[in-house]
Amino acid sequence: MRFKMLLVATLAVCSAICMAPQTLNAQQTMNNDAVIKLVKAGLSEDLIISTINSQPGAYDTTTDGLIALKKAGVSDKVVGAIVTKSVAPVAAPVERVANQGEGAQPAAVSDPNDPNVPHDPGIYMYTKGANGMELTMLELSVYSQGKTGGFLASAMTYGIAKVKMKAVVQGSHSSVHTSDSGIVFYFYFEDSGKSFGGATTPNIYTLLKFDEKGNTREVQTGSMNAFGTSTGTDNAASSGFTYTKVKPGIYKVIPAGVLVPGEYCFMPPGGQAGAAAASQMFAFGITAK
Repeated sequence: MRFKMLLVATLAVCSAICMAPQTLNAQQTMNNDAVIKLVKAGLSEDLIISTINSQPGAYDTTTDGLIALKKAGVSDKVVGAIVTKSVAPVAAPVERVANQGEGAQPAAVSDPNDPNVPHDPGIYMYTKGANGMELTMLELSVYSQGKTGGFLASAMTYGIAKVKMKAVVQGSHSSVHTSDSGIVFYFYFEDSGKSFGGATTPNIYTLLKFDEKGNTREVQTGSMNAFGTSTGTDNAASSGFTYTKVKPGIYKVIPAGVLVPGEYCFMPPGGQAGAAAASQMFAFGITAK
């Protein structure tokens, strides 16, 4: 009888060992090519984004990598999910209280709506919600750079008149909106000094209001003529802000005035004429109450 029990136990252990590689391989590492295959297979945006968020990934988020994704038909929302996944730190496992035994309770989870505690790197808006003040991460959008106005005047003046350069985002509205006109923002950077959007403090960002054009959102980023290229956003679209350092890696940002209803973004360095053909910005919208 004992021999039988020992034999069954041995077979069970062997079976578990044989199955282990299959279990380890069940969760594949996602990359740009895998996402493109899912898009071409006709899977929905929501399903692809869910897959990106749930699977480990090794993505190419360089400018060339993002351009290749766009050319392959990957939507802005899916590209945004890829970039967000690439910059988000891996959550550390919850550890049991030392010397408390197996029955010990894990430490309490920090309040996700407390702006003074660390969060995943990104820009968050802090607004009034149904259950009080809430933190919501802004949408990471990919924009294309192009010449969008002034061609006739430039031709008539032999290149002296300036041609406007604009950043163009597909879609008429951001997926992140609020009707709270007293909006405040928080920028979270990693303690290790790593940045998102090309900066480690808010002072290099520009807060801009989009010009809504049908199914796109546009904002001027520079101009060019026969004498050269100049960078800089349209002053009429720019909304200033002030910021204070709450603690290492956390900054509180307050717009200089009330933000009227419309579409907005925080543009990082590199959003300028002559820059690469594709880059990133953090978009949101203000709706009327």
